[in-house]
Amino acid sequence: MNELFSVKDKVVAITGGTGVLGHCISEYLARQGAKVVVMGRRADEGLAIVEAIKKDGGEAMFLTTDVLDAKVLEQNRDDILARYGRIDALLNAAGGNMPGATIAPTGNVFDLDIADFRKVVDINLSGTVLPTQIFLKPMVEAGSGSIVNFSSMAAFRPLTRVAGYAAAKAGISNFTAFLANEVAKKFSPSIRVNAIAPGFFLTNQNRALLTNPDGSLTERGADVIRQTPFGRFGRPEELCGTIQYLISDASSFVTGTVAVVDGGFNVFAM
Repeated sequence: MNELFSVKDKVVAITGGTGVLGHCISEYLARQGAKVVVMGRRADEGLAIVEAIKKDGGEAMFLTTDVLDAKVLEQNRDDILARYGRIDALLNAAGGNMPGATIAPTGNVFDLDIADFRKVVDINLSGTVLPTQIFLKPMVEAGSGSIVNFSSMAAFRPLTRVAGYAAAKAGISNFTAFLANEVAKKFSPSIRVNAIAPGFFLTNQNRALLTNPDGSLTERGADVIRQTPFGRFGRPEELCGTIQYLISDASSFVTGTVAVVDGGFNVFAM
């Protein structure tokens, strides 16, 4: 049996684990034999995810977290270490957007709410950096590990409207490259840092931007589909193979990269 892509028995912590994408990835990795730590703010949803994983024969635990609170994150880390003894991978999937950091179709840059802009940059960018600082420490002690950050199409292109979110995601891509060098040079080349950049997947954060209440496409949603060669939105499970690759030995010589999973959106040209 080829073990190159195996994640069996790896301890994988996932922030934003109760979101649409985090939920799907958690269940998938558990089916592949990983020990999954679902981390999020919504305990009821997190506990339900863990219960479903266990009913399916997998191993998981849920921890309530706040990706902007160092003390909470440190307790999360200690709880994981107490139960499993190590942390093999961290997926920084927490993030989100706010109306005030998004420009309406009839608005302009002067309508940006700087307070909401700061909050969006904080939850996405700082909410990636802070968990990384805290969960990286046991990886440094072990001499190995994998971190996967969540970037976006908005990090590659100046997409209209999503000013705060785009700025944060561009920062995540840059931080990923920075950290890949930092940890390989100063700690261990067996600690790898990469990112995944999903194309357009329907989530709780973007559903109202892309679809109408009746499920039809908004003007923006239609623009996205027109510029996606595959002609559809992504399905959450279509991220799972790339995630597995990035935390498995199959990517042992891969660091500092942003893996695009977008149905061709980023290479579309008129």
